[in-house]
Amino acid sequence: MSLSDFFEPEGIAVVGASATPGKLGNDAMSNVEAADTDVYPVNPSGSGTVYGYEFVDSVAEADADVALLCVPRHLQPDVLEECGEAGIGAAVIFAGGFAEMGGEGAELQDAVADVAADHDITVLGPNTAGYALPHQNLYGSFVPRIRDVGAGNVAIAAQSAGVAITMSFHLTREEYGISAMFGLGNRVNTEFSDLIPELDADPKTDSILLHVEGTEESEALFEACREADTPIAALKVGENEVSEFVRAHTAAPAQDNDAYEEAFDRAGVVSVDSTTELVDAGRVLADSPTPDGPNVGLVTAQAGPGIIVADHLDGVGANFPELTPETREKLDDVLLGITYEENPVDTGRPMPEFGEVVDIVARDDNVDIVSVYEIYEDSLGYPVEELETLAAEVDKPVLFTVAGPAHAFADERRQMEAAGIPTFDTPERGAQAVAALIESIPDER
Repeated sequence: MSLSDFFEPEGIAVVGASATPGKLGNDAMSNVEAADTDVYPVNPSGSGTVYGYEFVDSVAEADADVALLCVPRHLQPDVLEECGEAGIGAAVIFAGGFAEMGGEGAELQDAVADVAADHDITVLGPNTAGYALPHQNLYGSFVPRIRDVGAGNVAIAAQSAGVAITMSFHLTREEYGISAMFGLGNRVNTEFSDLIPELDADPKTDSILLHVEGTEESEALFEACREADTPIAALKVGENEVSEFVRAHTAAPAQDNDAYEEAFDRAGVVSVDSTTELVDAGRVLADSPTPDGPNVGLVTAQAGPGIIVADHLDGVGANFPELTPETREKLDDVLLGITYEENPVDTGRPMPEFGEVVDIVARDDNVDIVSVYEIYEDSLGYPVEELETLAAEVDKPVLFTVAGPAHAFADERRQMEAAGIPTFDTPERGAQAVAALIESIPDER
């Protein structure tokens, strides 16, 4: 069993393909038809073409590595058997109603597992919305408009495909995109521990995000995290009062969130408390160097937001070191004397020399991470020129939290991102991203 077929399929069969808009088999065809591979709409009742591809009667007529199964749940074992006989190595089962329902559904999932084992088929699901590889224009999903998800360097492996898709669109709206997205669903034979090594080896992936409800293979999950070179952040959900809801969703066992977070910590994984934190952790882990320590140099053009950032960081193990005498002397030459010149450094409002202030603090030997807050002013803009080479020169994370009308500073924000300076839009998000970096420090685990 191998996941490689999902990543580089020679052909894709859509079983249950339909020419009728709104049907599952049509939505799947609309997403996969642009992939750079052969596509086979499989339906003995179909005639003519759908999205330019001619219908075939069975998977035996499809020269495919991956099958997207758009058929009712009770047909899945038989259809998967046909896929195995046709030499198809991987399949996505979209249908629900399996182990999450217990009883007959659990028996049906066992039957699927048996067929998959007999034919060595890697199964994603059942009970999933599929997967996406935007760099390859490959969207193995029935979700409408998923082809709008852009390419980036953050990979998502989620127990809930709904969560994976939510984060994929979130990253796309903020113009970052993803390298890969997999919804594991009921995990009939594809677990986190199978997927993480594949994502770790993917050259387009610079960080991995996990959404975990619970798995019987938790020790294998933690081991895969320990062995990965790519930084990982995780969100564990679903315990106590909602455990039955979780089991009814992906047949996940009820498992303690705190126990997972402790194990993740030992494995070097950053734990977070929300999907927004997970997205931001993924971005900063992908685009910033690992800091040498938890010493934060905070520069703010507005004291109020700066205090919120400092308050949050004070509770997550950050230090605000005293700046060196050399740094203080340089700041004295730039600042007006009516601002706060300790660390945090408050300039009072944006100023023409604001970029110089950030540069001075970033080059302080006592500072491991630089966090900046600035509200946009048309007359000054953001100090892009000063910052373009700063992150590379100091080899330490520089994070910018920006505020103002998005259309006014969109170009400058993109320039900062391209220069390796992740940007955020609220004090809390900027602070949480710094916290993720601190948690990623090996000595801090």
